[in-house]
Amino acid sequence: MNDSSVPTVTLDAVPEALPADLVVLDVREVHEWEAGHIDGAVHIPLGGLADRRGELDTQTQTVVVCHLGGRSARATAYLVHNGFNAVNLDGGMEGWETAGRPMV
Repeated sequence: MNDSSVPTVTLDAVPEALPADLVVLDVREVHEWEAGHIDGAVHIPLGGLADRRGELDTQTQTVVVCHLGGRSARATAYLVHNGFNAVNLDGGMEGWETAGRPMV
């Protein structure tokens, strides 16, 4: 899924060592998160995003991730519509893991 209206970033554009001023938002379900996630990511399942969006800073660059990119695209569209500086990670956690990026 690549909806051109949703800001999207490829894995190549995300630094290997995540900068301190970048937030990774993981919108997967609890069991997916527990199976492995990006170190330092914020976990807010998609279903709870509307209630918990106040936990995020509208000005901080936020990279949104799910398994493949569908849920994170919906989350990104929602966040951008609400004034957040958010982008969807194309390929999601599957792409992250395939590229050998670190997970915990």
